[in-house]
Amino acid sequence: MPAFLSIPPLANERWIIHGFSTAEMGSMGITNAPDPQKVTENRRRFARSMHVPPEAITVAGAVHGAEIARVDRPVALVKGVDGLVTDRPEVALFATFADCFPLIAYDPEQRAAGLAHAGWRGTEAGIARNLVAALKREYGSRAEDLRVGIGPGICGRCYEVGPEFAERFPTEMLRPGADGKLLLDLAEANRQQFLALGVLPRRIRVHSLCTFESDRLFSHRRLPDGSRFAALVAVR
Repeated sequence: MPAFLSIPPLANERWIIHGFSTAEMGSMGITNAPDPQKVTENRRRFARSMHVPPEAITVAGAVHGAEIARVDRPVALVKGVDGLVTDRPEVALFATFADCFPLIAYDPEQRAAGLAHAGWRGTEAGIARNLVAALKREYGSRAEDLRVGIGPGICGRCYEVGPEFAERFPTEMLRPGADGKLLLDLAEANRQQFLALGVLPRRIRVHSLCTFESDRLFSHRRLPDGSRFAALVAVR
């Protein structure tokens, strides 16, 4: 079993490297970590397992918004954003998750890629749309050329939200849950944003693993201890 997870179509692309760390690799979340130095080493080990230089790691601040930043050189942290785009091989885009969804968009024509952190707030604010728009603005990417990967994250069978979400998301993204609650399919909500911008359906893949259901990944809903898994994306 591989140490990190990937999405098969993207893994077969020549000019992109991507992966999702697993629980066995340790937590990648520094914010609430009792030993930040250990987390830093976990991140470095994860990068090395993907044959990416650890010094390339560039972290999105993940503030549950929808802002996307362009990165042209490695920096430790890009504050105030939930997404990053680059076309520089020396930059490794990096973000952490614990039920929210990693969104990856890759343009093989321009050899540019983006990584975003999509929770319900970012999804409602259109972070998938913003990721496509950033690639178009910065590199001239066309939606029909993009290859998109979504996940892993908490699935639509497990993500329980309050009844007020009926006013925040289209009805097709919601199902009745227990005790008046609703079940929200965030992966599908983001997929629909990509489709609405012209990304081809066959070029969007959703990872099948649910963070709440699988102990291979950290889940805030299952165990809110501050642990996080990471997504890493780099172009060659």
